[in-house]
Amino acid sequence: MPQNAQGTPASWERASFYKIASLYQAQDFGTQPRPDAATSSERVSPEQPADTNEVTLFPHSQTAPWWVSGQANIIFQAHPGFHSAYQGPNSLRNAGEYKTSLVGTLFLGYQPHHNLRYNTDFIVDFESAGGRGLSEALGLAGFTNLDVVRNPNLGSTPYLARGIIHQTIGLTDRMTDAERGYFSLAAKVPERRFEFRIGKMSLPDAFDLNSIGSDSHLQFMNWTIDNNGAWDYAADTRGYTVGAMLEYDDKDWSARYGLFAMPVVANGIDLDWAFSRARGQNIEFELRRSVLPGRKGVTRILGYVNNAHMGSYREAVEAYLAGVDSTPTITAHEHFGAVKYGFTWNNEQELTQNLRVYSRFGWNEGQHESFAYTEVDQTVAFGGDYAGAGWHRPNDKIGAAFVSNAIKRDHQNYLRYGGLGFLLGDGRLNYGRENILESYYTYHAWKGLFFSLDVQHVDNPGYNRDRGPVWVESVRTHVDF
Repeated sequence: MPQNAQGTPASWERASFYKIASLYQAQDFGTQPRPDAATSSERVSPEQPADTNEVTLFPHSQTAPWWVSGQANIIFQAHPGFHSAYQGPNSLRNAGEYKTSLVGTLFLGYQPHHNLRYNTDFIVDFESAGGRGLSEALGLAGFTNLDVVRNPNLGSTPYLARGIIHQTIGLTDRMTDAERGYFSLAAKVPERRFEFRIGKMSLPDAFDLNSIGSDSHLQFMNWTIDNNGAWDYAADTRGYTVGAMLEYDDKDWSARYGLFAMPVVANGIDLDWAFSRARGQNIEFELRRSVLPGRKGVTRILGYVNNAHMGSYREAVEAYLAGVDSTPTITAHEHFGAVKYGFTWNNEQELTQNLRVYSRFGWNEGQHESFAYTEVDQTVAFGGDYAGAGWHRPNDKIGAAFVSNAIKRDHQNYLRYGGLGFLLGDGRLNYGRENILESYYTYHAWKGLFFSLDVQHVDNPGYNRDRGPVWVESVRTHVDF
C-alpha cells in the first residue's frame, strides 16, 4: 500500500480515561468504559464495589456548563527474538526489539443551557500521538498496542480528534443518572430519549462498547481484544471519521444507527466525502438484561455495511495466476461501489461483586480488502477482570483474555502468493489461526496516576505457522488529569 495508507488507530480506545476511571471508582452498570464511550446511565457494565479514592488529578464539577479534562498514556513494549522460517516487508521482525508510544488528549466541552429534557453539548478534543509500534505496527492482525499510529510521517503534531454537536431530546420526565464526562455533559438524562450526534468522532465512542475490554489505558492493549477485529469500521488512519448518528434509549434497551465517511485508500488519512459512493453504515441493538439473577449483564448485536473503493482478494489472485500481475496486488483491482458487510456480538456479565466476564464474536464477508481497521475476517474473544477489593485495593484490577482471529480462503491465498495488505505480508503463508492471550495488572498509585504490567503471547503471528510464537511484555503509565 502507498505510504499514506500505512496507519492505524491512535484514537481507537484511547479515551475512556475519565469514564473508565469512574467505573474503577463506582462501577455503575450504565456507564460505558470505552475510551470514547457514550454516557448512557443504563448502558453500563457489571457493578463493582464503590471506592472513595479520587481517580483524577483534579476535581471535575458535576454542575458547571463547561468541561475541561485531559489524559496521557505511555506504553513501553518489547519482545525477544523468536522463530521465523522467513519474513517479508510486512512481517513482525523476528529479532528482539522495543518501542514506546505516547498519547495525550485535551477534552473540552460546553453546554450553553441546562434543561433536564433537552440538552445540547458542544465537544472539542485535541490529541497528540507520538512514538512507534513494534515493527512499525506490521505483522500482526491483533497488534499489541492500540495507541499506535503506524504512519511515521504523521508525527506528533496535535490535531483535532473530535468536534461534535450532541443533542438530547427527552421523551419523559422520569430521569436517570448519567456519567458526566467529556463525551456527554449531562449528569441526569431522561429514561426514554433520543440522542443525536454529528461531527468528527470515532465509532467506538458509541458502538461495540464493553466495560471490560475496551480501554487501552486501564485495561487490555491488544487491538482485537479491546475492539472486535472483524468490525471494519469507518475511520482514517488515526481512528476518526466524520458523520452522524441517532440513538434511542429506553429503560433496559437501546438502538443506534450511524452513517460515516470512509477513507479514500485502505487505512489512509484522507476521507472520501462522496457519500453516494463511499460510506460506512452501522446499526446496533443493546439489551441490558442479565442471565444471572441479582447480577447485571449487557448484550449488544451490531451489523455494518461499507461501500468504498475496495479491491477483491480473488480478483488479485486470479490476475497473478494468469500472469497479468507479477505479484498479487489488491490495489490494482479496486472498484467504486464495492461492498463489505459483517456483524458482531458482544456480551458482558457480572458473576460476583468483583468478578466480571465478557465475550465477543465477529464475522465479515472477507472477499474484499480489509480497509479501515485490521486484517481479520472472523474473530472470537473472551475474558474477564477482577477488582482488587479483596486485597484492599478497590481501584486495582487484574484481567485476562484470549482472542482467536481468522481470515477467509481468498484472503489466505492472497497472502500465500506474496500479496501485501496494509498490515500483513510475510511473502509466503502457512496458514493457521492467530491466537493471542493477554493478561494485565493495573495499580492505582495516587489520584489519577495508574501503572500497569501486561504480557501477551501470540501464536501464529500474521496467521503464519512458520513464525512464532512470540511473547510481548509491556509497561504502561496512565494519568487522568
